[in-house]
Amino acid sequence: MPSVSIVLPVYNRIGLLQLAVESVFAQTYTDWELVIADDGSSDITRTYLQTLIHPNVRVLWLQHSGIPSRVRNAAIQAAGGKYIAFLDSDDIWPASKLEEQMAALCARPERRWSYTMCDHIDKNGRVLDNSHLTHVEFAEGWVFEPLLKLQFSIAMPTVVAERDLVNEIGGFDEAQLFAEFQDICLRLALKSEVIVLRRSLCMVRNHDEHYSADRAGGQAGWMRLYQKMIAFAPNAALRDYCARMRSDASLRLARVYGDRGQYRAIWRALAHASRFSWKYPMWWSGAFRCLLRPVVPRFITSWVRQGGP
Repeated sequence: MPSVSIVLPVYNRIGLLQLAVESVFAQTYTDWELVIADDGSSDITRTYLQTLIHPNVRVLWLQHSGIPSRVRNAAIQAAGGKYIAFLDSDDIWPASKLEEQMAALCARPERRWSYTMCDHIDKNGRVLDNSHLTHVEFAEGWVFEPLLKLQFSIAMPTVVAERDLVNEIGGFDEAQLFAEFQDICLRLALKSEVIVLRRSLCMVRNHDEHYSADRAGGQAGWMRLYQKMIAFAPNAALRDYCARMRSDASLRLARVYGDRGQYRAIWRALAHASRFSWKYPMWWSGAFRCLLRPVVPRFITSWVRQGGP
């Protein structure tokens, strides 16, 4: 069996997908298999996948679910390698990516997963400004707390982890529709120290076709994540942090609804969040501003039409 199973979920994006696959074939580390899980793509993508006749490539043909975590879990279950590497269909690896990470993991076998820094590119492959990351401390070792507090973040296509470790934590949470990779990294971080390679070994593409572009779904996902982490956090201070962050996410969700003009949704979101946010004074002031938002514009418009004072 290969040392590394590369998990690649696919749903259309054929032009970007081809670049991702080519970056796998270009790896200087050659002891890998590529497990592509196709989430019911269109005929043109399926035709391309059928051309990938290679002893190291397997394609899983799935019914469309629209749930990336379910698609990734199917590939993980089919994987045979000691390690799992994650790649999305719109991202690219430089040729030395796997070789460098596998060398680091073999040198520190007590650390069962690793990640690297990454560059961000636009839809045309141009590197975007990453200067805002200059002062970010990319942590290693036991990283649950700084990762939970968003002191740094881990890009999914940079991660290589022991398959047994991924299975121990149950893989991806298929009910976590957004922030699912933050979730799995937090659970990995509770089980093992991590190795970081402080150089860019991945190019993550920024474009407007991401599943995570749903802002309301994203904030609901962060609420669920922090609710879940209350049970996982190893001490009272971190459990309280998770509870406060869950409340903060509920306000961001209400503001998203306000931006959309969905005022009834604001009420529903805040009514639900009040059950676990009532003890935070700052939440009440934020909720009050959210509730005023649909009223104030109408008042100002009426006041202007009437000629002011």
